[in-house]
Amino acid sequence: MKPTLKQFSKNLSLGSLCVLCLSMSIDSSWAQAVKVEVAGKSGNYQLLRDGKPYRVNGAGFDYSDMEILALRGGNSIRTWATDVDGDNTLKLLDEAHKLGITVSLCLYTGSERHGFDYYDEEAVAEQLASIRKEVLRYKDHPALLSWFIGNELNFDYKNPRVWDAVNDISLMIHELDPNHPTTTTIAGLSENLLELISARAPDLDFLSFQLYGQLYDLPRFVKSAKYKAPYFITEWGAIGHWEVPKTEWGAPLEQNSSEKADTYLRGYDKVIKPYTGQVIGNYVFLWGQKQEKTPTWYGLFAETGEETEVIDVLQYIWTGAWPENRAPRLQSISLNGKSAHDNVRLDAGKTYTAEVFVKDSDGDPITYLWQVKNESNATQVGGDYEAMIPSLPGLISDPAAENTELVAPLIPGAYRLFVYAYDGHGHAAHANIPFYVGE
Repeated sequence: MKPTLKQFSKNLSLGSLCVLCLSMSIDSSWAQAVKVEVAGKSGNYQLLRDGKPYRVNGAGFDYSDMEILALRGGNSIRTWATDVDGDNTLKLLDEAHKLGITVSLCLYTGSERHGFDYYDEEAVAEQLASIRKEVLRYKDHPALLSWFIGNELNFDYKNPRVWDAVNDISLMIHELDPNHPTTTTIAGLSENLLELISARAPDLDFLSFQLYGQLYDLPRFVKSAKYKAPYFITEWGAIGHWEVPKTEWGAPLEQNSSEKADTYLRGYDKVIKPYTGQVIGNYVFLWGQKQEKTPTWYGLFAETGEETEVIDVLQYIWTGAWPENRAPRLQSISLNGKSAHDNVRLDAGKTYTAEVFVKDSDGDPITYLWQVKNESNATQVGGDYEAMIPSLPGLISDPAAENTELVAPLIPGAYRLFVYAYDGHGHAAHANIPFYVGE
């Protein structure tokens, strides 16, 4: 997965450097590369930065608030491309460095599912030359931690030559930059893929897995494959929308924000913390907000910027301490007395009761917002861009009430009811329930 390129340009308002500065590979103000290396052997590894053990407590970064990440105890971010749509990666690196945060830079590498042909030797050579310029531009920045060569290049691919190209890029990076390790990120778990990458891209310093519900299979997989090498987990968090139960009409059932917080904590406790000898770094998904099936599925922030309960969990994971003021905890949502698992069907034009139950451990007064949207009909996969779905006006009797009434839309079809609960301290809980309107 990845945040969308349009979101990069939408959320980043950092200005731009002059053309001369962008063309320079070294800026005198930060020409002090910090050496990063992988140390250890046979299932007992650690990442060293400037000769000292460095534990990555990171997040995939969607150009949201980096200062909040630092205050919550995060120490690293990852990207999905460099200088996309005019975004300024140098400015991002500078901001991270000021906050004591490191950056794993992803070098955009063409994927077969997006039309790149790894049989086209000229295109492969041009890509290598282009990536070389990016490496020269950023390699000496002190915030740089590692290089990601592409993102999920195995997703819906057939041509194994992609791994030859990945190896050539890694060799080039190591020739130009002896201070930072290389990796590539892969979606899913496959012993055959591990063997193929090991054979065709041996220059990589380690591999990186991107897993959602499948995260919990990782320890068993590593043991079965007798995989002893170090690895990052570069995307993990919510259960994927392709991995959850669905309604009778095919709408995926999303966990509410509190259930997601429990899922993140369980994932860390079961899959990451016990295996620190091989899991030398991890990045949760997503420090930001994006539309993917719903506007709440993967982002750790609400559309209006409030932090969800997952961020409380991350602070606990990263620092060992819970925040002083906690996000609201959402217990349930119902429509016409039914939950999402009950396949809620409504009659067009009729009125139904919607209820939500929220608790706040700090006793903060809660305000509410209810919305109705059409069910997503997006067919994109792999985190590709999806347009936001507008809310449908006039269907909720009181959108700010704790319990309210919904008039079922007159047009038959699939819809989704959302509720947000705010505590007035910058936190939000959320839930949604799909429903179907009949003739």
